Amino acid sequence: MTTIDGLTPGTWTIDPTHTEVGFTVRHLMVSKVKGRFSEVSGTITVPEDALQSVVDATVQIASIDTRDANRDGHLKSADFFEADKYPTMTFRSTEIRQKGSDFELVGDLTIKETTKQVVFDLEFNGVSANPLAEGAPAAGFSAETEINRKDFGLEWNVALESGGVLVGDKIKITLEVEAGKAA
Repeated sequence: MTTIDGLTPGTWTIDPTHTEVGFTVRHLMVSKVKGRFSEVSGTITVPEDALQSVVDATVQIASIDTRDANRDGHLKSADFFEADKYPTMTFRSTEIRQKGSDFELVGDLTIKETTKQVVFDLEFNGVSANPLAEGAPAAGFSAETEINRKDFGLEWNVALESGGVLVGDKIKITLEVEAGKAA
């Protein structure tokens, strides 16, 4: 049985106001654009053996924010996410592995009805009593992975005259998650 200090068995609920699902993608082959999804929900179900925990999360595609309304609209369109037809992106873990003092979170990421296994490098940031929630425990996690957007049907691009493409294929996904448990 594996215990992780302070992460007690039960259901922990992702706090959307203290959680960020971010991404970074290469633009014009010379810079990187960052964005985030502001609407995320989910749970972390922790049994006695913390490595058997299950993470279920849902992201609302329409909540995409790259600090440019025109770009956000294009990303929601049929060229990319087709947010009207596929309003959510989901993740369900299948395994958690110890990796030194950190972990790997393995699971199924689904975008536009395409599901692929991804592996996040996961850091457990600890548990603290939340004074704004009557002292209920809150746990923090940081995670990151890299995917190829074309694996999920996000194919749109424009070839550049100077060579290369407008939008890179590799997407770095970063997570900052806070989850609370009822006191």
